[in-house]
Amino acid sequence: MKRMSLPRPAVDYDDNLTEIDEQICALIRQRKDILNNKQALPTEELVAKWSARYGLYEGLIDSLFMTMMNEEHFKPMAEPAGFRRHIQILQAIEQGDYVFSLTSMRQYSNASVIVINIDWEAPEDQHYNHETMIRLELSIGEDYDCRMINGSSNSDHAAYKYVVSPPLPDDLSGMEFRFKKLGGLNTGAAEDDIVFKL
Repeated sequence: MKRMSLPRPAVDYDDNLTEIDEQICALIRQRKDILNNKQALPTEELVAKWSARYGLYEGLIDSLFMTMMNEEHFKPMAEPAGFRRHIQILQAIEQGDYVFSLTSMRQYSNASVIVINIDWEAPEDQHYNHETMIRLELSIGEDYDCRMINGSSNSDHAAYKYVVSPPLPDDLSGMEFRFKKLGGLNTGAAEDDIVFKL
């Protein structure tokens, strides 16, 4: 989802920190290289040990490692600009009680925008619960960065919008759109993902 950018506080920087701060950056890079695109969090026991040893709050240590684990959240995202055209997709997949549909794609000079709609028949007495909100992650292959920018959901319908960069070709023949279920969905299908093969 699109990350809100908070203004940086106006504080003076102490040049005596430059070498230490650069070492922190170098250690983060070294940790990334060792992990090789995997994720890892230190155990609660390690966090408690480091907290006592270095006089740091456990919550601060946890938040540092959680932030590093969610690095993708900070990757710059293309802001769609230079609208070119709408392209029809018109495909639907039914899984269990859910219907997933891709109707169209908006083409921009620097990105594409994809919307997936999800519909289902909800019991009349069922109320919307944000804790069971459907979450899907879009993947189109290594060449494309896909980011959800917004979405909405109610008791029987959801719609989610994704920015894809670089822009997709106008002819989507042979492409595969894979939506990974992250939460809020139980379609009863053996296949975990919703896959549109165009």
